[in-house]
Amino acid sequence: MSSVAASHPIPQGAPVPQTGAQIDAANPSPSVLVSLTEVGKDYPVFRSHASKLKTVFELLTGQAVHSYHRALAGINLTIQQGESWGIIGENGAGKSTLLKIIAGVVQPSHGTRVVNGRLSALLELGTGFHPEYSGRENIYLASALMGWTRAETHAHLDAILEFADIGDHIDQPIKTYSTGMVVRLGFAVATSLKPDLLVTDEVLAVGDESFQKKCLRWMENYRAGGGALLLCSHSMYHIQSLCQNAIWIHHGRSHMMGEAYAVTQAYLAYHEEKNASEGEARPTSDFQALYPCLESVRSAKTDGTACDSFASGDDILVIARYHSPDDRPTVVMTGVTRIDGTPVYGTFSNDAGYETPRVGPGLFEFRYLIRANPLLPGKYKLKAHTLDEHGLRLFDSMAIEITVTGKTRDHGLVRLAHEWQ
Repeated sequence: MSSVAASHPIPQGAPVPQTGAQIDAANPSPSVLVSLTEVGKDYPVFRSHASKLKTVFELLTGQAVHSYHRALAGINLTIQQGESWGIIGENGAGKSTLLKIIAGVVQPSHGTRVVNGRLSALLELGTGFHPEYSGRENIYLASALMGWTRAETHAHLDAILEFADIGDHIDQPIKTYSTGMVVRLGFAVATSLKPDLLVTDEVLAVGDESFQKKCLRWMENYRAGGGALLLCSHSMYHIQSLCQNAIWIHHGRSHMMGEAYAVTQAYLAYHEEKNASEGEARPTSDFQALYPCLESVRSAKTDGTACDSFASGDDILVIARYHSPDDRPTVVMTGVTRIDGTPVYGTFSNDAGYETPRVGPGLFEFRYLIRANPLLPGKYKLKAHTLDEHGLRLFDSMAIEITVTGKTRDHGLVRLAHEWQ
């Protein structure tokens, strides 16, 4: 097949891509469970009946398939014993294809895949189950597909039934099961033999709350016992809770790889920016405003050093200048929003009895200090506004972006001072 990679734009404001660790695929370390080197996957594209025949002919004769969709390209990933990895990305990014390649369900079109140890995968709903067979019969069927003998399956049967907890339904055909019951049974089978690496695709998105908690407890105990985990999920909470590392797949490529908190925060910030409204229009340099007009806004440390990245709890200094045509100070407002425009806080200078200092002819500068900022990690906009002398009419606005870093599972926009009693 063709080895020409499709080009995809990097999301605006997203981190620089990183590549995974490289190992010798022919002689991997004993501690390495999975090694992917420059892995890619192409799927033929059929636009007509004639194109299907052409593609079949190309495949049978060993020719390059000229019409295809590249689902994955250039993926490098190494999973060691005891590691836990999360896979995140938008729908259609290639996450499920990557999981199928790792699980051996799909063969890569490019690159090499090396797997050591026992791997158990819970991918699409009902994989390995026959709809006409009962749940009990499907346990033996799925176990056989995993390479177990009937005696091994029988030895684990009670534990599987206890974990699945579907009662008398175990002897009813799978086709009569709800989606939650199928996932219960599938998870019970996949985890019963304590694999070296467990691969799951959105398993926690289906099922009731008690089953999700049971799965989480099992995964936490499994990790504590040295098991390796590969979890694909749209829940950043589950990725942060269960995974040490994460890989962000964007348009079939590894966009970011590293510590789970850093990757998930960058992913959430990307979506916030994606949903943000268009930037506000600014007057041109030759525009002579008849009202106080902002000239600059910047963020800094308390000593005035320019800075656009702050840890939660750091002081943030906002410095802004505006030009006043009548050489008189006016009321200003400053505030904070999430990158998507969600308001966090705003305040008026006249409420505090503050008057902007004059720094030049018609030029005024104000400084606004946010002490020990309580913002939760993410991307934000610092906004400044000029108003009339009564603080009622908005004249001009300007915004800059900052990033707040930190590790937390708190939800919302800010961390409120609190204590548990």
